[in-house]
Amino acid sequence: MPAVTIRNLSDETHCALRVRAAHHGRSTEVEIRDIIEIAVRPSERVKLGSLIAAIGREAELSSGDVEALQQKNRD
Repeated sequence: MPAVTIRNLSDETHCALRVRAAHHGRSTEVEIRDIIEIAVRPSERVKLGSLIAAIGREAELSSGDVEALQQKNRD
């Protein structure tokens, strides 16, 4: 499993992490790992259909555009 080293962390931040870890009843290392995992992982798995729909909305595709693309793929 990879290891990460964080350098130049202020004393105040390190102290706050220790206090937060103690409040949650765990080690500072486990607390930091949890903070990082929450920060980088989505809270729920994104389903493919939802992702495609979001891309279509962002690209401002209308229903007609989608139908035209589907028809073109059938030809």
